[in-house]
Amino acid sequence: MEKLKLFLQRFRRIKLNENSISKLRITYQVVWNLLLLFIIAGAVSLAFGAGIGAGYFASLVKDEPLRSYDEMKDDIYNYEESSEIYFNDNVYLGKLRANIEREEVSSKDVSPQLKNAIIATEDEFFYEHDGVVPKAILRALFQEFTNSSVRSGGSTLTQQLIKNQLLTNEVSFDRKAKEILLALRLENFFEKEEILEAYMNVSTLGRNSSGRNIAGVQSAAQGIFGVNAKDLSIPQAAFIAGLPQSPFGYTPFTNNGTVKENLEPGVGRMKSVLSNMYDEGFITKKEYDEALTFDLRKSLTTKKPSSTEQYPFLTYEIEDRAREILIRQLAEKDGHKPDELKQNEDLYREYYIQADANLRHKGYRIHTTINKKMYDKMQAVAKEYQYYGSEKPETKIDPDTGEEVQVMEPVEVGGVLIENKTGKILSFVGGRNHDRKQVNHATDSLRSNGSTMKPLAVYAPAMEMGVVQPGSVVADTPMTGSWNPKNYGGRYHGLTSIRTALKHSYNIPAARTYLKIQANNPVNYLDKMGFTSLAQSDYTISSLALGAMKRGVTVEENVNAFSTFANGGKFVDAYMIEKIENSDGEVVYEHKSSSTDVFSAQTSYLSIDMMRDVISSGTAASLKGYLAFSADWAGKTGTGQDYKDAWFVASNPNVSFGTWIGYDTPKPIEQSYKGLSYSKRNILLWAKLMNVAHETNPDLIAPKERFKMPGGIVERSYCSLSGDLPSELCQKAGLVSSDLFNEKYVPKKTDDSLTSGKYVVVKNSAYHVPSSAPSEFVQEGVMLKKEVLWNLGVSSVSELENLLPNQTSWGKLVVTEGKEISDNGSAPTVVNGVSISGNNLSWSASGDNDVIGYRVYAAANHSSSFKKIASVPASKSLTVSVGSSSAAYYVVAVDVAGQESAKSAIVKNGDYSEKKPDEKKNVPSDKEKKPDEKKTEEDKPKPQDKPADDKKQNEQ
Repeated sequence: MEKLKLFLQRFRRIKLNENSISKLRITYQVVWNLLLLFIIAGAVSLAFGAGIGAGYFASLVKDEPLRSYDEMKDDIYNYEESSEIYFNDNVYLGKLRANIEREEVSSKDVSPQLKNAIIATEDEFFYEHDGVVPKAILRALFQEFTNSSVRSGGSTLTQQLIKNQLLTNEVSFDRKAKEILLALRLENFFEKEEILEAYMNVSTLGRNSSGRNIAGVQSAAQGIFGVNAKDLSIPQAAFIAGLPQSPFGYTPFTNNGTVKENLEPGVGRMKSVLSNMYDEGFITKKEYDEALTFDLRKSLTTKKPSSTEQYPFLTYEIEDRAREILIRQLAEKDGHKPDELKQNEDLYREYYIQADANLRHKGYRIHTTINKKMYDKMQAVAKEYQYYGSEKPETKIDPDTGEEVQVMEPVEVGGVLIENKTGKILSFVGGRNHDRKQVNHATDSLRSNGSTMKPLAVYAPAMEMGVVQPGSVVADTPMTGSWNPKNYGGRYHGLTSIRTALKHSYNIPAARTYLKIQANNPVNYLDKMGFTSLAQSDYTISSLALGAMKRGVTVEENVNAFSTFANGGKFVDAYMIEKIENSDGEVVYEHKSSSTDVFSAQTSYLSIDMMRDVISSGTAASLKGYLAFSADWAGKTGTGQDYKDAWFVASNPNVSFGTWIGYDTPKPIEQSYKGLSYSKRNILLWAKLMNVAHETNPDLIAPKERFKMPGGIVERSYCSLSGDLPSELCQKAGLVSSDLFNEKYVPKKTDDSLTSGKYVVVKNSAYHVPSSAPSEFVQEGVMLKKEVLWNLGVSSVSELENLLPNQTSWGKLVVTEGKEISDNGSAPTVVNGVSISGNNLSWSASGDNDVIGYRVYAAANHSSSFKKIASVPASKSLTVSVGSSSAAYYVVAVDVAGQESAKSAIVKNGDYSEKKPDEKKNVPSDKEKKPDEKKTEEDKPKPQDKPADDKKQNEQ
């Protein structure tokens, strides 16, 4: 246009004739018209092109829905954020496993220098444009059409946010058109600071010092430099701002958390960002120059173990429990009940996948019941404990080669501590080494619980049904039939009370009691106490009374069930997750404790009181010497079949704690190791774990108050033979005991199992007295009726020795055969084994079947005249005290007809001799006597003429 104006000015200066002027006018009009035509054509073409472009743009975005503000808000803030877990009291534990770690941060908590670095590098016109920069888009289009090798970005921060959160990374005009449309709409809805905040939380930023993928500036600041995003220095901010261009090319860490040898790519990118910041005026020349000297390697943070690495048992357990909570919530939201999930594996799997994704990427805050100090100290004890036992070989299949290999298995451990009233799991021990075998032995491992099952499935249900009470009497004698359990060590203890049987963990009394109540389905009590791992066959097998099950129970289940007694018969389900919050701090789940009535308060207290004896003087008596504090403990030991498991569970008014030790592949535990039995080793471990728990919270672990006795419990005396009220004969026999009873089930019947009368004893059996029996061997006293034995399942009187406990008072009790003993028709055989030891004369029992007693004869020193000094019934000890005087003795057996055996061998005590020593020296022999010295009978002195001294000598 400037050249045209110059030409016209020059043209006016030229003097032309009229003809020339006319031609010139015509030329001007033609040129003008052509120019106007070209302008109009260009405008039309431009309009046409714009229309085509607009139409093409419209065709590209026609399928894109018109999003509302709420929809767009949900979309741009819908980025993956790592879920965090906390100990109790809001103590941070760590993050759950995720493909990428991200921690959301508010814009106000980000360093201004980081914001400036992002804007200077990614979008210098961020605060000026409306979501797109037309010039940049045209430049990008031109480069696309011309296939230029040099390309410049055409996307604003807004567009990048749209691409990351609402669209895909597909390279196409279709996606680009949608990106532009949505960017304009996003800018219309949101403030610039909101868009920048979302961008900073979305960006992928390489790896952290542990080698895990990270996103968001807070995770980058913490994971790379060990500071919060608000505290970043200028060079640190520049380094992070440069990462989005090539996150894994510029990141300083490898995937295993080591620092790369070559950091130059990241440093070079940081310097480019610093240059941009300086050009845009965000930093001064001095700040720029100082930042260029930044030593990246020295500024990097050290490797930090993840929660999974530091607390593997705890992290995985929380993850599993949180996922189950989310599964239930998602299913319930869709109208499904928990039973449907149990019965439909496909349905459960569907919600499992959804819940797992939400758990890992929705930024939940999971608050647990675990006490950090207590948990940490318990892990240290479990790791350092020296008395587990030896490792044992086990054959395994190598997963890589498929071949059998031999490995050494250590003794493993599981323990759980529960607060009784709330059900909070305060701490647990999942094992000795999670890397060896990823099994939580506290919550997942199923094992036979041995004798710890006795109070749960046998004695408490039987007391609740009124079948037994602590003072009830049961026979600990061999059982006959298809099930023949044995006691530990193979011994039997005769008639015993339920209290004594539990205290010493006798198996047979528990088995007999369970058989009495089995028809009433006592397993239902286990269901109420939270046992979820029982198999259908467990409901019918009698051996459940001793802890034998198809699969077993977990330590958590076992301890949780014991807390029922401490709670007065109410079961409170144990839990580990207190609440779950979403990323906005809203509570999406909160645990609410509830209780289930299982036993009466009376049954629970009686169970507790009996289990006190286990610790005071029973199978766990060693505990007192191991604990560093005192409390009102009540507990039970347990041993799995063939010593494959060792248990100890105990409760006080505040907490319940239990431990298990054994091999993962069940095999017998060493019965003795380093001088301790398997049971004492487990009890010692239990005590050490409780001691450190007490150090962290003594008021909780060692309450001053004791278990309170509820109303409805009374103390009553009973006869130890039957458990009934004591009769006069029972008192006379010294067989009266006392115990606590539920008032509803105190004994009302008086014992009638005893009678009194005379009897003789042959070979430890008592018989009615025949008329021929010498009276000296007839005894009189209290006798047990034989029918009582039959009712107790004892088939013969010969089992009496096994039936009656080893107490002095029982020695007064006999059982008669109900018939007279008959004479065998001959005199007894000679008594053997007569001997003197000290002041006691003893002999062996006669082998004859009709001997009812023994007579002992003695001759004084210097005499051959034997006289009876004692009569000993066959039921008594075959020993007589004879003193230390010199004498001679023999023993004869006497049968029921009064016949004596021949004399036994004579035994002498001291310096016994038949005659005086002087008589042997002075009396001459027949050869020495002279004829005139011989006297006739007439010459011999008459008895009445003997001197008094001679008479006295003969009597001695």
